[in-house]
Amino acid sequence: MLKKIVPFSIISIISLLVFSCKDDVLPKPSSYLRLDYPEAKYVNFENECPFTFEMNSDAVIKKDKNCGLTITYPKMKATIYLTYKPVTKNINELLRDAQKLTFEHVIKADDILEQPYLNSDKKVYGMFYQVEGNAATNSQFYATDSTRHFVTGSVYFYAKPNYDSIMPAASYVKNDMQRLMETLKWK
Repeated sequence: MLKKIVPFSIISIISLLVFSCKDDVLPKPSSYLRLDYPEAKYVNFENECPFTFEMNSDAVIKKDKNCGLTITYPKMKATIYLTYKPVTKNINELLRDAQKLTFEHVIKADDILEQPYLNSDKKVYGMFYQVEGNAATNSQFYATDSTRHFVTGSVYFYAKPNYDSIMPAASYVKNDMQRLMETLKWK
């Protein structure tokens, strides 16, 4: 009987040693939500306002008073607000107000990147601002012909401004906003 127990014990011990030796247990790495958005398709937007532009065909546009427009992205809970003002010897005041609106976000912003825009052929001049950090708006712009027309735009998300969380959506809408500014034409 002892002869049967010894081999069984040896086999059991060897089995335990072989099968119990595993790598250390490591925690799973953090996962991140992957947000993929469809490739943007742009359409020309025209109405009775003194300007036209291209916009994302997935966005919903609504006209407000005085040629103000809201471009909504329902799936992303984002809205681009466009404001139009005629230039009546007040270009300096309009520029100051547009820049003031951007730099009010300096408190929460990590950085504000300025990107000048000049299109002499279409007489569109302006500035595009990319606001990084947990500010209420991530992108803003103004565009003018400096004599008759002035348009400002800013994007807002209906979510707590957590830059890391809304980064994919903010980047998508920022690209649409840049396209809007770059295709802006005065009538």
